[in-house]
Amino acid sequence: MTKDDLKILVLQIREDEETMLEEFYEFVEFSGLREEQFTRLNTYQTATFEPTIMDGYHALFVGGSSDASVLDPREFTFIESCNRIIRHCYDHNIPVLASCFGFQVAVEELGGKVNLDKENMEMGQYAIHLTAEAENDPLLHDMPSPFWAISGHKERAYTLPPEAINLAYTERCPYHLFKIPNKPFYAFQFHPEIKLADLQSRLIRYRERYLDDEEAVQRIMDASIHDTTLANAIVSKFVDRIIMPVYAQEKTSA
Repeated sequence: MTKDDLKILVLQIREDEETMLEEFYEFVEFSGLREEQFTRLNTYQTATFEPTIMDGYHALFVGGSSDASVLDPREFTFIESCNRIIRHCYDHNIPVLASCFGFQVAVEELGGKVNLDKENMEMGQYAIHLTAEAENDPLLHDMPSPFWAISGHKERAYTLPPEAINLAYTERCPYHLFKIPNKPFYAFQFHPEIKLADLQSRLIRYRERYLDDEEAVQRIMDASIHDTTLANAIVSKFVDRIIMPVYAQEKTSA
């Protein structure tokens, strides 16, 4: 199998079309794959789906959300289907790259806890520090510590799943990236897929949900001066270093 053969399902939790498309094309751009290799599934359009929807796909990418909360599954009924597809991929060793809201779904489904922490809310660019466990990790071993990435969340992991290995943190948030050992499963509280220009457009778009006034938006924009290239490269590294070896191994076993 070559990268040209890969098919990836992108699970999106976005109400507005503009941000949904922006997120989708970020994943396409930084994966190094072609647009036609991806299929979008938006939970606001399809709230209920079976985990077997993964049949025929080689990986699952899960995006963020400025609309939903994993702490309110009664209101956001699609969370149950999100949980089930995460569990299905976990059980069947299907590669998962989960970002932001996807991180939080994975935390809850796999046995950790997410809580609301407005005092340590992140919105903007942050220095991502790697733990010692990242030094020999196949995805992160050549990343510097720290590197800069985009992060935006009011809720965060309070505890990780029991078997998860914490790979990164910020000064405000102790759990920013975890993997499941011996599985192709990585979850990011920060956004490896977001670039600086898209952060600026989302700050304006979602100002009333996260920030008090236009001055707060401007302060974040003024402070957001760092290159996110290293963080964005994680997406293509995930394709090369995590997804492709899974299917190369299957071919060898066969």
